[in-house]
Order: sequence, then C-alpha cells, then structure tokens
Amino acid sequence: MIRCVGGVVHDSNGRLLLVRRANAPGEGLWSIPGGRVEPGETDEAAVTRELLEETGLVVTAGHLVGSVERPAPDGVFVIYDYECQVRSGVLRAGDDAADAAWVDSATLATLRTAEGLVETLSGWNCLPRT
Repeated sequence: MIRCVGGVVHDSNGRLLLVRRANAPGEGLWSIPGGRVEPGETDEAAVTRELLEETGLVVTAGHLVGSVERPAPDGVFVIYDYECQVRSGVLRAGDDAADAAWVDSATLATLRTAEGLVETLSGWNCLPRT
C-alpha cells in the first residue's frame, strides 16, 4: 500500500481545482492535485506540500471527504482526499503538473479525466458548483 493524499479545492465561484498530470500514472489526464505521503509526514502536511508544489497555492487542509484505491506499478495507491481552502498564492502548474486550472461543470465535461474521478467526486458531492 502506498499512502497518498489529494486536495479537493473550490474557488469562490464554485469551480474545482484540477491539474493535468505530466507523468505516469495518469500522464495527460486531469485529476485533483496530490501525491505520495513522505515517511513521517502527516496527511495534512502532505496535502499542503503537494498542492503548493503542483499548483503554487498555499492551502489549509480540512476534513477528509473520502478515499479511493488505484493500481500502482509497485502495489496499490490508497488516496485520502481532503477538502482544502486556499490561503494565498497564484495558480500555476508546477512539479509533476503539466497544467492547472479552475474548472466549471461545462469545462469538466470536455476534459480527459483520471479513471473514476468524476463518478467519485459526484458521490462525495464535490463536483464544480457552477
């Protein structure tokens, strides 16, 4: 099991923060930002670090919205996704993100997203609100 975290972030207009993955797994696909939890790191610290690295945004991690399991080359990714609030920063793609964007429902429908993303976010009531 490889512990990972993700950040579910909405802006004041209800748009959802997504990144387009630059590397495998999921290269070229849009997903919520996140990544592996480093040894000795808390989920909160990992989510804060990953979002800063991938999006340039400083966030405060909130409550756990859900978790998913995805196949990994060397096991299984267990991803814990947390609701987050932006504190500061300017959105830009960084680290292993090829792009980063605030997306509304119409835009989300046009994107190539990671397998199960839309269904999972729908089940958690976390889709874009606009």
